[in-house]
Amino acid sequence: MMSQDLQTAATQVRERAYAPYSGFKVGAAVRAASGAVYVGCNVENVAYPEGTCAEAGAIAAMIAAGDSQLTEVFVIADSPEPVTPCGGCRQKLAEFGGGDVPVTMATLGGVHVTRPLADLLPGAFSAHHMEA
Repeated sequence: MMSQDLQTAATQVRERAYAPYSGFKVGAAVRAASGAVYVGCNVENVAYPEGTCAEAGAIAAMIAAGDSQLTEVFVIADSPEPVTPCGGCRQKLAEFGGGDVPVTMATLGGVHVTRPLADLLPGAFSAHHMEA
C-alpha cells in the first residue's frame, strides 16, 4: 500500500522538473529506512537525451543526506497509464532496495500500480555477482 506522503512529495517535485525538450515531466519520491523522504525530478539538457531521471535524482538526494537504504518508491508522470522506471533506474533502485520494496507508479489522472522491485527487475545484477 502506497503512502500518501510519498505521493504528495512526488507530485509536487514533478512540477519542478526541467523537461523543455520532451515536455515529459516525472517526479519521484523514495522513503529511506530512516523514514526520511527524498525527492527527485527529471532534468533534461540540450544534449538530449543526456539528462537525469527522477528516480536517480531522488536516490542521489538520499545518499547525499547520509541514508543508503530505500524502503518505498513512488513515481508519477502525466501519461495515460503508469510509467515504470527505465532500466537504468531499476538497477539503481535495486542497488539500494531489496526485491520486496514496493514501487508505486502513477498517473496524474489517479491510476496507480504497485509492484515489488523484484518484479520490475527480475534477475537483478548485484554485489553478490562480484564475489570471487
